[in-house]
Amino acid sequence: MSRERVASLSGLAPGEAVQVVAGGALVALAREASGEVHAVADLCTHAAVSLSEGEVEDCTIECWLHGSRFDLRTGAPTALPAITPVDVYAVEIEGDDVYVDTATIVNAATSKEN
Repeated sequence: MSRERVASLSGLAPGEAVQVVAGGALVALAREASGEVHAVADLCTHAAVSLSEGEVEDCTIECWLHGSRFDLRTGAPTALPAITPVDVYAVEIEGDDVYVDTATIVNAATSKEN
């Protein structure tokens, strides 16, 4: 696994998403209210808008432009207009360090049709 430190856990508030770069890719790093951290590709598959600028709620992240929502665990769209999943990346927490591996796509959703 090729992983990269991208953030401090203490700097990522529950219910927040931030944009980070890992392996040269833009990643939306999101922390749920429960404290769990997820990493997904940072572009909405509907309109190529940054997902890290959207709201994180109920294990989803919302695209602020058109309201598409994506499940942070699977990448699957849960609200239209998006119909194509986003990639979900492996996340590891060690102490206060958050690591993301963009070489390891962990979601089962493989359809990339718009």
